[in-house]
Amino acid sequence: VPPLASRVADLTQSISPAAAATLEAKLADWEARTTNQLAVLIVPTTQPEPIEAYSLRVAEKWKIGRKGHDNGAVFLIAKNDRKMRIEVGYGLEGTLTDVTARRIIAENVAPAFRENRFAAGIDAGVDRMIAVVAEGKPLPPPRTESGRQPGRGFSFDTLLLILFVVVPVVGGVLRRIFGRLLGST
Repeated sequence: VPPLASRVADLTQSISPAAAATLEAKLADWEARTTNQLAVLIVPTTQPEPIEAYSLRVAEKWKIGRKGHDNGAVFLIAKNDRKMRIEVGYGLEGTLTDVTARRIIAENVAPAFRENRFAAGIDAGVDRMIAVVAEGKPLPPPRTESGRQPGRGFSFDTLLLILFVVVPVVGGVLRRIFGRLLGST
């Protein structure tokens, strides 16, 4: 585990010094406004240990977050392993959950990384983490390809349920109340 020298530690030279300085300034500003801390670490590999164990060791050694509040997070990128992880302190776990962290990586960081735009991906992930913590609530449900949220709208299964269960039951009740001719219509 490298020593903590700054909020952005790029051991792979994947991002330019200017991009690292801009990101460093953004993280310092966020820390000054909220007291929450976030550090970014880019390493070539975490091998032979898995990224989860390595990120936990980094978080324990760096002690990100205020003492007693544990309001810090470490964004670890193992470039050659093609793996990323956001290790979150207990103080931020309520809003920056594991599911939210995985979605941030999948929706914001990974697409830019696939295009070899590492600085843009890291910046987008950091912005999304800051926004989630600022709102104080997890991300909204993901949208499907059609733009609708899952579970919304009318599905074929719902139509079948209505046709084969609801219509006969309601029809039987209406026939008993209004008679055979009026109830059937």
